[in-house]
This record gives sequence, structure tokens and C-alpha cells, in this order.
Amino acid sequence: MTPPDLQRLVELITEEILAQSGGARPQAVHCACHAFLYECCPERLRGVLDAGASRLGLYASGGAAGDVSALIDHTLLKPDATRTEIETLCSEARDFGFATVCVNPTWVALCARRLRGSTTGVCSVVGFPLGATTPDVKHYETQRAIFDGATEIDMVINVGALKSGDLRVVERDIEAVTGPCRDGTILSKVIIEAALLTDEEKITACTIAKAAGADYVKTSTGFGPGGATVGDVALMRRVVGAEMGVKAAGGVRDYAAMKAMVEAGATRVGASAGVKIVQESRGQRPVASAPSS
Repeated sequence: MTPPDLQRLVELITEEILAQSGGARPQAVHCACHAFLYECCPERLRGVLDAGASRLGLYASGGAAGDVSALIDHTLLKPDATRTEIETLCSEARDFGFATVCVNPTWVALCARRLRGSTTGVCSVVGFPLGATTPDVKHYETQRAIFDGATEIDMVINVGALKSGDLRVVERDIEAVTGPCRDGTILSKVIIEAALLTDEEKITACTIAKAAGADYVKTSTGFGPGGATVGDVALMRRVVGAEMGVKAAGGVRDYAAMKAMVEAGATRVGASAGVKIVQESRGQRPVASAPSS
């Protein structure tokens, strides 16, 4: 990133923070790419709200169980997960039609084999759970996961760099993952670990993720001091607009919690309780499933 580009990014983040906090918004800057809210046509915000309302009408009203399943990344990330537990996770994902299974990199190849021919993809995590590895390591980790059969990547940002104000480092860190994902037509999700951030830092993280070409922003690893909250999901949705996905993860353990996240703007939910959530959406008594992450 060149110094003018970095300065432009800082200006955009400042505008987003002022807009979200209710402060006076700087004069709009002409933009041909529509990369950020508030810079382009005034009618754009209405489209974002309409998109949210449509999404709420479908899912928050208790839509078909298939719709619920398709929003869930069926997750098992605990370090002591066994092969048998991973195989059970894949069987549940195939049976219920979950969007993906979300697993640590060591299990990606196994999951890809188990899920071949199904509608369920394989999501792998990168730089997980601390985000404190270097961009070149995250780049290689992403490439290896894709080689092994991952169809989606959830990467953790360099939280320390963000809190230090090293925005160039943060963007380079994210681009190390979004680059190979774009090359391989793989979805990329950026975990900001919201529980460690101020609202201003959350806005900054989401803005940089959008500038770096990520497909989603994600609330949490599930291993931090807190998981997804409705407030964080709503804030992230306002910042990224309608073009990007928002994934809520960490502490989503039942159908009511999932509906609340979708109402706030989530388009994907990471949960180890995916089977229970779908069973509740169908009015069924939940039965035991794979151990939680």
C-alpha cells in the first residue's frame, strides 16, 4: 500500500467512525467503486435497509428448516477433537444440509473426502485462534487448506497490530489470505475478535477487511473473552453494507439466539450446536450431537 492509499484508508475509516457514532460526517468524496457507505448515491442506504428487512422476513419469522441449515457452519474446533468426532460432524452436516463444516486445518482433507458429492463445503481456519502469525505464514496456511479441499477460509486478524494503529500491517495481513482465496474462487471470512476491540476498532477492522476484498466479516473465534453479540453484528452490518456477509460465531447455542443474530444482520452463523438449532426450528426435541468446540 502506498502512502496516499494508506491516507485514503485512514480517511475512510474516520468517516465510518463518525457516521456510526452520530458525529458530523465529512463532505462526501466522489467514488466510482461504491466500496464504502456514505460515499456514493444517497439512495444506497435505503437499499441496505430493504435488504435487511427482506432477510428478516424470511428467517426471523421461522422459515423452513432448510433455510436455517443453509446459514450454519457446523463447527468443531476444540484441540482434542478426534477423528471419530470429525466424522460424526461430517455425517450430521451431510444429513442436515449445513453450509459447511468448520474444522482445524489438520482435518480438511478428511472432511473434503467425507463430504464429496454433498452440498456441504469445508471451512478451515487460518491464524487460529490468536491471529498472531505473520502474513506469509497465513498465506501458506490458506494455500495448503485450499489444496486439501477447503471451500471457505476463516482467518483471524492481527489484533495486536490493529490495536497499535498499524493499519498497513493489518491490511497486508488480511490480503495474504484474501488473495489466494480470490485466485481459487474460495470464500474468505475475516475474524475480528470483537470482544477485544472498542467500537472504533471494530469499525476500522471491518473497513479494512472490506478494502482487502474479504467476502465476510466474522465476530469471534469462540476462544476469546466473549462471543457474538447482537450489538456487534448490527454494527458490523452497518459498516460493511449489503455487499458483504456477516458471520456471527461464539455462544450461539439455540434457535432463539440464531434468530436474534440474523435479525441483527448475520448471513452466516458458526455453531457447534447446529443440529440442536435445526431441531428446535422444526419444533423437535433436540438430541445429542457432536461435542461442542
